[in-house]
Amino acid sequence: MALPAGVGYNERDSATLAASMDIHPFTISQLTGYIRDLFDQDELLQDVWVQGEISNFTRASSGHLYFTLKDEHSELRCVMWRQTAAWLSFEPQHGDAVLAHGAVTVYEARGQYQLVCDALQVAGAGDLNRQFELLKARLEAEGLFDPARKRPLPAFPRRIGIVTSPTTAAFQDVQNVLRRRYPLAELILSPTLVQGKEAPPQIVAALQRLNERDDIDVILLVRGGGSLEDLWCFNDENVVRAVVASRIPVVTGVGHEIDFTLVDFAADRRAPTPSAAAELITPDITTLRSGTRELTARLHRLMVTRLDEMRAAVRGQVRLLERMSPLVRIRNDRQRVDDLLARAALRVEHSLHRRRDRLTAQMRALENANPRTLLRRGYALLTRTADGVRVTSAHQAPEQTSLEIALYDGRLTATVHRRQLED
Repeated sequence: MALPAGVGYNERDSATLAASMDIHPFTISQLTGYIRDLFDQDELLQDVWVQGEISNFTRASSGHLYFTLKDEHSELRCVMWRQTAAWLSFEPQHGDAVLAHGAVTVYEARGQYQLVCDALQVAGAGDLNRQFELLKARLEAEGLFDPARKRPLPAFPRRIGIVTSPTTAAFQDVQNVLRRRYPLAELILSPTLVQGKEAPPQIVAALQRLNERDDIDVILLVRGGGSLEDLWCFNDENVVRAVVASRIPVVTGVGHEIDFTLVDFAADRRAPTPSAAAELITPDITTLRSGTRELTARLHRLMVTRLDEMRAAVRGQVRLLERMSPLVRIRNDRQRVDDLLARAALRVEHSLHRRRDRLTAQMRALENANPRTLLRRGYALLTRTADGVRVTSAHQAPEQTSLEIALYDGRLTATVHRRQLED
């Protein structure tokens, strides 16, 4: 409610005035919270992209990022929490033109609205990323990235085709790796631009030139690192389709480990760098030499062992032929029959003796183990009458203990009148 014109008041009578005019003032916190709720309920402000230039950039000790986005006329305070900032692919700098995504909210402690960023990228990269994802989805739907169509790489390539610019460091890196790792392979260069608008048709032509030959075992498509714009020619649809159409297996080594292009998905194998691509398609000659030496030594050992076995087999066959005379066999068989009969008789007799002895011993053991036999010899079994416990020690039968005595031919009941213990 507004005050009448010309009416003034001081702090002392403010409460009285508010009460008389039915005024219900906000506290600062209440008003700020109300404004924050308005921001939070606005769907547009909760999902907004903002483009501007970074200024007043600060990375706090907590890892959170604080900066301002500005254009020619306005400024917007921004914050990016540590968990989100850890996923940034670049280090923001003062003056960078960026595209930020997030939600606009109110920092109540200062009554200041700000953008809480959940994504930050260099300006212009957003459109390229959207183009990348759209084309990737379309080509993937066609089956161009299907793992089932990936072909195995030759174990020992004789000629390696390479599609790149002859002036790039990537070409030198591949040559250095091949000279060191597998100098037996011949490298065939199919030159092309690897950056710019003119690069895609040249890359397609370079791949086609290698496919026209019949002596290429595998193709390397390589380029060193660069920005998204620098590597964009490897996201060209015609280049991707040329890689898929290649009858020769294609291995890509484009950019660095974090860089992915559409040709990487279409290729038969993807390596993180050009050097890694060269290593991927070739064996290590040092390992091959070591393996060859080991196999040679193993083959020599096997041949020596086999020859010894064959010599022993021949000697055995000779001895066998000598023993194959019919007369020798007849004599041997007769003697063998006599031996078998004698051994059988001895075994039968020995077995009978053993069985008789075992039966006698078992009968004796049974007789000795019979309790009545023990009782017949004068022994007795004592049992406490009260609890039926077997008495085996004088300690178990104090004086006046009632005992039951089992003898050979009956039982007696007795009472202990005197007990004498021995140490």
